[in-house]
Amino acid sequence: DMGGMVKAIEFGFPQKEIADSAYWYQKAVERKEKIIVGVNAFEMDHEPIPTLKIEDTVAKQQLARLKKIKKTRNNSEVKTKLLDLKRAAKDDQNLMPFLLSCVKAYATLGEIMDALKEIYGEYKEPITY
Repeated sequence: DMGGMVKAIEFGFPQKEIADSAYWYQKAVERKEKIIVGVNAFEMDHEPIPTLKIEDTVAKQQLARLKKIKKTRNNSEVKTKLLDLKRAAKDDQNLMPFLLSCVKAYATLGEIMDALKEIYGEYKEPITY
């Protein structure tokens, strides 16, 4: 008994159980003890699937657009809307109206996430082996 599910998660117990199960499942697939059609038995030859490659120019264009938006938007309004979002998060309110007002003021996804991380923190999954 670990004292409940929250404590078990803090100790990394469920993650370890999932990792162990996935490990043994994969071993069974690789040894062909577990047959998966198309993976380890009855495989067909096929052409490689083409992957989307985005040129550096596209990334540069997006960064230029972002820079322009940050330069031309009302930054004091963005700051106010982000503060409103943080207050709403602290007060456990419905965040959707506040998120929409941030977006309408041209707050970036990164700015919105940073504001929410200040209130909620950021989950870091424990490493399990």
